[in-house]
Amino acid sequence: MSVHQDRATLRHVGIGIGRLTHWHDGLGEFSRQLGLALAARANTLLDAHGLRLHFHLPEPFHGVFGDRVGYLGTHTLQRWLHWRGQRFDLWHTLHQHNRLRAPLGTARIVETVHDLNFLHTKRGAKIERYRQRTRRRLLRADATIAITHHVARDILQQLAPLPTAPRVIHNGATDLSPAPEREVPGLGDQPFLLHVSRLAPTKNIDALLALAAAWPGQRLVLAGASSAYSREVQAAVAARGLDNVQFRLDVAEAEKAWLYAHCQGFLFPSLAEGFGLPPIEAMHFGKPVFLSRLTSLPEVGGALADYFDDFSGPAMRRVVEQGLARHAAEPGRAAALRRHASQFSWQRCAEAHVALYLELLDTR
Repeated sequence: MSVHQDRATLRHVGIGIGRLTHWHDGLGEFSRQLGLALAARANTLLDAHGLRLHFHLPEPFHGVFGDRVGYLGTHTLQRWLHWRGQRFDLWHTLHQHNRLRAPLGTARIVETVHDLNFLHTKRGAKIERYRQRTRRRLLRADATIAITHHVARDILQQLAPLPTAPRVIHNGATDLSPAPEREVPGLGDQPFLLHVSRLAPTKNIDALLALAAAWPGQRLVLAGASSAYSREVQAAVAARGLDNVQFRLDVAEAEKAWLYAHCQGFLFPSLAEGFGLPPIEAMHFGKPVFLSRLTSLPEVGGALADYFDDFSGPAMRRVVEQGLARHAAEPGRAAALRRHASQFSWQRCAEAHVALYLELLDTR
């Protein structure tokens, strides 16, 4: 504890990450990187504002944000009742899939909404059930954060009226370009296009397989987490004889950096995104990116990305061939992509969160 603060003047801020099992997806990356950026400010927050940060996550992950912050354990029963002897001045739930409640007696509640993808993935009565569940959560919040303007518009259109309009705080995206690289075995010197995601149906993997079928001379590398769905996709690739599709699952960070550094371009034809971190990660390497024009991706990719309006294999091939040719013909394009990616920093993201915390606490 800072020598400049005593227990009576401390204000306690809880960061609710929830019952995660790994960091290897978009929510995990968001939670880890924002947590690290907030924890890096822990001493300043304590000395300048009397704020003490506490991270709420499973015990195996306690310590990951260093020793300048506190750690709180999770339990399933906290979905219904979360009691602690310590009262919290503010509690920030980092994503809407975290079902654990803020502790009883919390003075201010903040919730981040990453997407309303249930509008695109659910059918019939399930859409209304998810809509009402999300709205009930936000009615309890003193402030709602949306990670893009696209998500903010969805909230206003689908969940209004709410006590306050959502605040937009764009995610950061990790710049792996200066990081150590480790070569991914088996790829050799043959060029490849890259896709990185958790390999879920909403990532539109079927469209990537259609592209591979329409472009047999072009190698595609699909990187992501091992799962039942990734095994289904591997079986489909084998059944269709798509020899130009290769998988690299559960890659380490250094291997991911190598994949970004050595790919020709990055493919992300996702059907539903709240943000889309991998395209910005690829842009940090100056790589051309090819995105779906759906949901948040045009907001994130901006004018420098190329977009798929048609997910048939031949149409996607034309977009990628034209984009690769334009990238090769414009020497300044890689630098422009890096500049675009630099807008999305975790430092800037953390500073915006701290500003919101202080605004809410100072109006108590």
